[in-house]
Amino acid sequence: MKRVERMTPIMRTIHWVNALCMIAAVATGLYIGHPYYQTFIADPAVDKYVMAWNRWGHFIVAIIFDVTAILIGYLYLFSNFDKPYKKILPTKQNFIEFWEVFFNLITFNRRKKFDSTHSDSYNIVFFTFFHILLVFMLLTGLQLYVHGLASGESSIGTWWPAMLHIATDWTLTVFGGNMGVRIAHHTAMYIILMWVMSHIYYQIWRTIFWREGDIGIVFSGHKFVEEKEEDKK
Repeated sequence: MKRVERMTPIMRTIHWVNALCMIAAVATGLYIGHPYYQTFIADPAVDKYVMAWNRWGHFIVAIIFDVTAILIGYLYLFSNFDKPYKKILPTKQNFIEFWEVFFNLITFNRRKKFDSTHSDSYNIVFFTFFHILLVFMLLTGLQLYVHGLASGESSIGTWWPAMLHIATDWTLTVFGGNMGVRIAHHTAMYIILMWVMSHIYYQIWRTIFWREGDIGIVFSGHKFVEEKEEDKK
């Protein structure tokens, strides 16, 4: 077996920052949608700004998601380490690789008729879908945020609400108003949670069936693949 680098330190940092932000976003988002706890001290929750702190925390992690989304988008196209976009091109090799992994995944088959040294087409398509969901969450979330700035003013000027309206008002038309946007934002959260469960299951499946240490990629950045005869020479 030979050791292969699969994730750089920057990629692993982005992965874990996103994971922690997602936990915080779900916890605070659920509270914003339906407050499920109050402060542990005698004063009412409203006097301790519990909702305000949850909204602030939700907004901060959303900003971090914005930054990581830009970084991921750049690396997706211009990374010198790996260029994921090549794996979603509609080529014969990518098509075969995608279905090979998919059917192995649902049938518990150990067969692997492709090179697993680098990320496979199925994994890249899977992650591309995830980041599309994140962009959707950011746009619908910003529409819900700017809805609270009805005066058109903000602490940093009128340009901020105006820019958000330009970028996100289309969601009102698509989903039939503010409540529709809220439902779409909330529903997308559950789709993302389903994605997370599938992602964890997939990595555990790869580790057990392929026996190449895939689960360790997000910790060490490396995995192990069987060395070919030509590599040994």
